Amino acid sequence: MNFTTIHHQIALTFLSGIGSRRARIIISHFNDLEVFFTEKRLNLAKIPGIPADFISLKLRLNALVEADKVLQELERIGGKTVFFTEKNYPRRLKQCSDAPLLLYSKGNIEWNPPKLVSIVGTRHATDYGKALTHELIEGLASHDVTIVSGMAYGIDIYAHQEALRQNLPTWGVLGHGLAKMYPGEHRKIADRMLETGGIISEFIPSQKAEPAHFPMRNRIVAGLTDATIVVESGEKGGSLITAGLASDYNRDVFAYPGDISRPYSSGCLKLIQKNQAFLIRNSADLIDAMNWQPEEQTRARQRALFVDLNLREEKIISVLKTKPELSLDTIGYLSSLTVSEVSSDLLSLEFKGLVRSLPGRRFQLIH
Repeated sequence: MNFTTIHHQIALTFLSGIGSRRARIIISHFNDLEVFFTEKRLNLAKIPGIPADFISLKLRLNALVEADKVLQELERIGGKTVFFTEKNYPRRLKQCSDAPLLLYSKGNIEWNPPKLVSIVGTRHATDYGKALTHELIEGLASHDVTIVSGMAYGIDIYAHQEALRQNLPTWGVLGHGLAKMYPGEHRKIADRMLETGGIISEFIPSQKAEPAHFPMRNRIVAGLTDATIVVESGEKGGSLITAGLASDYNRDVFAYPGDISRPYSSGCLKLIQKNQAFLIRNSADLIDAMNWQPEEQTRARQRALFVDLNLREEKIISVLKTKPELSLDTIGYLSSLTVSEVSSDLLSLEFKGLVRSLPGRRFQLIH
């Protein structure tokens, strides 16, 4: 049997104990994976960090045979692969230490668009949550943003539907293989997504959905994008896991506030209260925070920085440029101003649209 590069890439993911970290060690030693799959076990055992028990020649050959079965199934359903050493592997995801070695996809996915956000939330979406999602995606339509979510009930699937209505590319990240669809009733929506977006999985095409797979799916949702927006969430749930992962990956996290009596606003309020997410009220807030305004608006704001500021305000702006956000006391210390002076000037800067107030008397420069 003749094995191709894709055979070797898939087979590497089948080797027990060879995760993302060890795979990187292997690839650093072998530019051509074919050499790794035929190398003598004693030579492999000399590579630091690669246990000999995991890489017997028999296991490697068995992995290649299994990879051939996967490729046949992938061809049958019209799927593709992208390996993490390839140029078109998603660059945002590649920055994550636990990024999958290999992604399977179906559709027409441009892996590295300029703007990518994930929109997540409860499976029990309310009319309030749906209205927020509708306004958010409608507002993003003119900014050519790609929408990522998890194909689940509730906010996820509603985000995909709204993206389709607004002719925005949308990607669904699955907790199972591409040959399956869970929930099954979302198959028609997934099929519509294939034209300008698609579906994505790290699991082989025939893999069934299992509970343990969905947290794994969430890390891809978070890692693929520039920012994660939590629309609605209870005190616990997958959307909070995704938000936590996005924060760990140093990505922006946003959440909508809601009535404190709403059970599916409690998770968002908790994120905001603990400074784990920035509060947004609408799409304009997100666009502003991500600095996605039209160029003429950006130039106008830049002019304001030089024309309309007094000396104390210029000091505060310079200090805020050093960190994503700072407390009132820290701003005062770094700018050598009193707390009352800083408070007054921050209020003036907020009115000028240059500074945003955050929970806990913290402040952020609006770029």
